[in-house]
Amino acid sequence: MRFPAILTHARAWLPARTTVDARERLRAVMGAGIGLLFTALLCRWLAGPLAASVWLIAPLGASAVLVFAVPASPLAQPWSVIGGNTLSAVVGIAAANWIPDPALAAAVAVAGAIGLMFSARCLHPPGGAAALLAVLTHTTHFSSALFPFFTNSLLLVLAGVAYNTLTGRRYPHVQVAQRPPGSDARFSQADIDAVLARYNQVLDISRDDLESLIRETELESYKRRLGTLSCADIMSRVPISVEFGTPLQEAWALMHERRIKALPITDRTRRVVGIVTQADFFRQLDLQHHEGIAAKLRDLIRATRTVMSNKPEVVGQIMTRQVRVASADRPVVDLVPLFSEGGHHHIPIIDAEKRLAGMITQSDFVRALYRAVRPEN
Repeated sequence: MRFPAILTHARAWLPARTTVDARERLRAVMGAGIGLLFTALLCRWLAGPLAASVWLIAPLGASAVLVFAVPASPLAQPWSVIGGNTLSAVVGIAAANWIPDPALAAAVAVAGAIGLMFSARCLHPPGGAAALLAVLTHTTHFSSALFPFFTNSLLLVLAGVAYNTLTGRRYPHVQVAQRPPGSDARFSQADIDAVLARYNQVLDISRDDLESLIRETELESYKRRLGTLSCADIMSRVPISVEFGTPLQEAWALMHERRIKALPITDRTRRVVGIVTQADFFRQLDLQHHEGIAAKLRDLIRATRTVMSNKPEVVGQIMTRQVRVASADRPVVDLVPLFSEGGHHHIPIIDAEKRLAGMITQSDFVRALYRAVRPEN
């Protein structure tokens, strides 16, 4: 083994630097203390005359670490805590009853508990300790799985729900609602699932948190690489625009001639009042029947020679009034969510007087992004 590999291997034995602040540490410490005190006092009271026997299990201390210090972990969720400790206790009690050799019983109990927790989808590290505890204390009554194992775990989870909620932590940490297909152009949940399937190991992080971390890391990377660029640096200057009363035929011809898909609509002071896109034109057509679309479009944009008309005649009648604009001095990185998730393709840029100063399209943004992130020679 070469020295760099030895050094890397040695570093794996060192503790990683923590990323939580003192406030979060104090929150976890206080929560574990309060949760265990609540559970211990109530279980001692429930034990009554049997208080001399076991009424609080040692693995609950490890469960408290998960519930209060890492409440987002899949290993810390209510079913993991309750099911993991209780089912593991059942396995341990069975091993203590049926295997005379304590060493063999301990090994079988822990291995069987892990297998059962995998099958029941309640993997919980303290569950292994619960199975081992049942063997080492020669617990032979299956009723012990209900008290203290199940009761301890249930009360700790209830305390965790109350405390984490009051201190601003989501617990139980349910999965977020799935995004609709195609809502993100960078990666999808299916991509994450495929990578996790290839990784094929238990991760101590929920999938929704993993997705959020990936997205936020990507955004931080964009901020670092694009942080010095403003909208004015990449926008198309002197953009082509029309006014509210511009005839449809003139606007369509302008878009076709300049090979553009959107025109900002301004008033006489050059302030943006709307935007018209090719999609706005096609929305005026009956697209349920695909035959004769070209003819329908010609009829739409052709000017009506009579005084009265039952169809739109000017762009102001078909334009989109709710327009997302950005100021010229705004950082380009702020536009990432608009283009990637907001469904925007064209964003008018305004100056300090809120007048139209330019236009940024998806193509402009992609070119700027490529220049910022491409490897340097």
